[in-house]
Amino acid sequence: MAWFRVQLTEEQQRIVHEERTSHPDLRVREKMLVLWLLHCGTTRQKAAEIVGRGRATVHRYVVAFREGGLDGLRRCNYHGPVSAMAASRELIRESFEKQPARTMAEACERIFQLTGLRRGPSQVRKFLTGMGLKFHRVRPVPVPPKKTWPSTPGPKLSSSRAS
Repeated sequence: MAWFRVQLTEEQQRIVHEERTSHPDLRVREKMLVLWLLHCGTTRQKAAEIVGRGRATVHRYVVAFREGGLDGLRRCNYHGPVSAMAASRELIRESFEKQPARTMAEACERIFQLTGLRRGPSQVRKFLTGMGLKFHRVRPVPVPPKKTWPSTPGPKLSSSRAS
């Protein structure tokens, strides 16, 4: 079977040129860039190198375009794993916005009390950061003592005169 040569009509060229820079989904912009490169005569291997993907991925993009046109390229069939805590996202957000946790261990314990799901500090940190919550490192502020005891030596005074 011969290679499918990508040839775009004037209308498709306009749409691809526009969507490869302004489509909200990064993956669709990448697909449109690959399609544009192939239309301009770039080889599939070179297009894969430019985009930073494998040649097989570029081939899948071409097959999607051949079978479904531009709408076939816009389709996204990626469904990643969903966290069990995602169902309680709003409850967790309200709780942490109302009363921030001081430590990651406290955050883990509070999530366990709210949802019944026990997660480690790394997973909780990633989940909370993904929700847009920020962590502020709390440190003690050094303060000089208010009183000096008679047994503590006082400040040393330096003399500017040489004797």
